[in-house]
Amino acid sequence: MERNLFRKMIRNCFIQYQHDFHSIPLSEEEYEKLAEKVQKIINEDPKSDVYEAVNDVVYEYLSE
Repeated sequence: MERNLFRKMIRNCFIQYQHDFHSIPLSEEEYEKLAEKVQKIINEDPKSDVYEAVNDVVYEYLSE
């Protein structure tokens, strides 16, 4: 899938976790790292749900 799509999905997931568009605590590098993690999950299991993968990655980021 496309990185821009993952970026939008990651942003939307942060919004679900009570952030607004301007308070998302990610730099460009962090967005890229999270998108890479999502891509890795999808590559390892093509049947995995993209939305679930994004939510898992964002949740993991927030709980660190």
